Amino acid sequence: MKTALTIAGSDSGGGAGIQADLKAFSAHGVYGMSVITAVTAQNTVEVRSVQDIETSIIKDQIEAVFDDIRVDAVKIGMLSSAKTVETVAASLQKYEPAIVVLDPVMVSKGGHHLLQSDAISVLKEKIIPMATIITPNIPEAEVLVRGNIQSAEDMMEACRSMQSLGAKAVLLKGGHLNGEPNDLLFDGENFTWINGTRIHTKNTHGTGCTLSSAIAANLANGASLIEAVQEAKKYITLAITHSLEIGNGHGPTHHFYELYNNAKLVKKLLVKGI
Repeated sequence: MKTALTIAGSDSGGGAGIQADLKAFSAHGVYGMSVITAVTAQNTVEVRSVQDIETSIIKDQIEAVFDDIRVDAVKIGMLSSAKTVETVAASLQKYEPAIVVLDPVMVSKGGHHLLQSDAISVLKEKIIPMATIITPNIPEAEVLVRGNIQSAEDMMEACRSMQSLGAKAVLLKGGHLNGEPNDLLFDGENFTWINGTRIHTKNTHGTGCTLSSAIAANLANGASLIEAVQEAKKYITLAITHSLEIGNGHGPTHHFYELYNNAKLVKKLLVKGI
């Protein structure tokens, strides 16, 4: 079994962060491990508070995993502070993982800032250059490139700018623009549109975490970059289509819909003796 390590914050509501990452890894048949960078007190409505984990503990978590277990892919999510970014960067430089998927988490669905302003420049300088692929949404990309993104042409220019920061590839998610949620993949040479269908639901908590984790899992399983992204897009679309009515706000996606549905089908066939 392939393995993947998520380095991110904990979501007490279970829909995003470490919890979503581990669910996505499991749904793709990948053994998941975790390094917790921050603990958030949140639910489907709000983030009430955030406590950063001490950097020495973050460092120890990373080393404990890498010193004992083969890591086929790393997914990075919420890093919160500049000190955390620097710690994670230094630790990964030590172990040089072959696959690094960076989801530059900045703001929660409820509008709570999850990445401190002084950490953005450090993220650009020390984490992005080691990334196999980064997966920002439109608001995150606008912060990284310091510009407005309102069209397909703007998306292409933003991808070029972000890729020039050192990432091997960029997946710019287009869900915040009007129309269908089409994403743009740029590998440094070629642009590929990953088309989607707008699903009208408020239950989209953790979609970015889940998509990036699915990409990491697919890469760990040996998929090419474009295959990993295309399959992850199909996965998150299905998870959103069958999202869960849990809580009073933005409910979570259904990470295991396909597995549960297939299990029910097999059970029916067994009962019928087929």
